[in-house]
Amino acid sequence: MSATRRRYDVIVSGGGTAGHVSPALAIARALVDAGHEPGGIHFVGSTRGMEGRLVPAAGFSVTLLPGRGLERRPSLRNLVTAAELAVALVRAVALVAWHRPAVVVAVAGYASVPCSLAARLLAIPVVVVNIDSVPGVANRLVARFAVASAVALPGTGLPRTVVTGAPVRPEILAVDRSPAGRRAAREALGIDDGRFVVVVTGGSLGARTLNDAAVGLALALRGDGRFTIYHVCGTRNAEVVGEAVRALGIAPSPAATSVLDYRLVAYEDDMATVLAACDLLVARAGASTVAEVTVAGVPAVLVPLPGAPSDHQRHNAQSLAARGAALVLDDARCTAERLVSIVERLAGDRAELAALETSARALGRRDAARRIAALAADAAARRAIATGEDADGGGGRGGGGGGGGGLEPRREEGRA
Repeated sequence: MSATRRRYDVIVSGGGTAGHVSPALAIARALVDAGHEPGGIHFVGSTRGMEGRLVPAAGFSVTLLPGRGLERRPSLRNLVTAAELAVALVRAVALVAWHRPAVVVAVAGYASVPCSLAARLLAIPVVVVNIDSVPGVANRLVARFAVASAVALPGTGLPRTVVTGAPVRPEILAVDRSPAGRRAAREALGIDDGRFVVVVTGGSLGARTLNDAAVGLALALRGDGRFTIYHVCGTRNAEVVGEAVRALGIAPSPAATSVLDYRLVAYEDDMATVLAACDLLVARAGASTVAEVTVAGVPAVLVPLPGAPSDHQRHNAQSLAARGAALVLDDARCTAERLVSIVERLAGDRAELAALETSARALGRRDAARRIAALAADAAARRAIATGEDADGGGGRGGGGGGGGGLEPRREEGRA
């Protein structure tokens, strides 16, 4: 009997939250646009991450490994985590040795570490992608041996950096915020075109501070027909927030134009349409959110997550605020009262909104995913030349060791 070996062009490793998975998918789609078959691109992520749902839905295959992040203090959980990481590393080495990708692209998150270490052991080049202004522990580790560090912003301190910008999904690149585009988006969502649309989101997992502020904002404005609040509360918070909204008597999506139009959504799959429709976004300052704000040109109030590693969300938000591209609101000050004040001010000052939108769009890097895909192709090609391997990964001086060749479509092989 023989087993069929699928020799991947690229393994994309990492994930966890949608903030990591979305850029990874953008890079994969850029590789497809460059001529690679979706079947030649494989994801390696975590059993606890969102990649298990989002990656197959996007048409790519995925392998999920055990593991989680280490706590910063000694604990019994860290012993379990260390054991899981050891298992993940063994499985990652087996996977990379068997499939022999031409290159591994690491997109951050603890899930990126086992596969990147496996690539290092097997002499396969690694390109690390860092979209935050301050690198996390995983990226600082992987970047030590990566052939290139693709960064969204300069000044990260990572070695061998190339400033590419942060990759965003093609759907976000296609967001149309022209008057006609916004009308079409609002029609698709069933929102009256005359309303001021505020979108509040804490990301894929939700954020209690933002949820509390959004509910308070809805309560304060429930008699005001000028506004729509589109509240994405996160799947883990949907039941609690729904109960709070019902207890306060805030009616979702009323037909009457004289009262607030409030929408409560657990998780939004079509964020592109929501961004096209909104007048103001209130959100955390994760790197993916910041990238989407700038590429789409969305006026935003950014609320950095307190206690984020290296305070990276604050750095992300301030990088926009310093250029007039967003407002920053501290988590401790993100109350319903403060949010009401900001929303009412901006609803009455279209010039300030337009300035925020223009400044945000000026910072967007629309070709980030394509540039990272090109970095991966270059890394694979350099290794193929150095080892004497052909584009299919065979022959030459480097025929052993499990490494692949240039970044070209791969053939399937049989093994006795």
